Amino acid sequence: MSDATPILEVNDLASGYGAARVLFDIDFSMGVEAVAVLGRNGMGKTTLCNTIMGLVPAIGGSVKLGGTELTGKKTHQIAALGIGYVPQGRRLFPSLTVDEHLQMLVKGTKGHRWTKDAVYELFPRLTERRKVSGAALSGGEQQMLAIGRALMLNAPLIIMDEPSEGLAPAIVDQLIDTCHKLVREGHAILLVEQNITVATAVADRQLIMVSGRIEAEVDATDLMNDTDAQRRYLGVDSL
Repeated sequence: MSDATPILEVNDLASGYGAARVLFDIDFSMGVEAVAVLGRNGMGKTTLCNTIMGLVPAIGGSVKLGGTELTGKKTHQIAALGIGYVPQGRRLFPSLTVDEHLQMLVKGTKGHRWTKDAVYELFPRLTERRKVSGAALSGGEQQMLAIGRALMLNAPLIIMDEPSEGLAPAIVDQLIDTCHKLVREGHAILLVEQNITVATAVADRQLIMVSGRIEAEVDATDLMNDTDAQRRYLGVDSL
């Protein structure tokens, strides 16, 4: 990948479920940076993530990672090309312990920043719960594990769908700090968030989704200072 090639490039992307179209003509690209996707519930944010990952087939358009076309590929192939995914709902294995979830990814972490030990250092609570099954974890603990699992792929792009959900405020602050470090280390982060405070703390670029389309792109500072836009696009009355 040359310096001029975006890490993620989405052109005219459309997708949906059966006959129901959800995404319409999605266009954006990103390099080594954090980009947030904001919008009310049901606007297509999770469908965008799942379409990029191949969990929902594209009806039209293109998704490229470092110049490589992703549409039509299986989800495991897309992940192997270099995307770590923190999905909404976490998608953990109920019968596996915390340590077993992370151990599955250890082989590919040698010589890389994010190892099992690094995840335990980031989330000490997981160290305490390392022998506990995924099904027995609290919602916040499950979210920590889902984030840690994605980090261990050491991928150029990390997609996080509502990563702050269920996390205590102190852990959310850790998450924001980790996202900043990831960008400084050369990763791209595509962040889907309902929490405008978290989204604007992580990313300068804010993509606003309305009815399956990117209605606007705004700067984080401008969005935080524009209460009318917050009400219009996000249903936020006050912060």
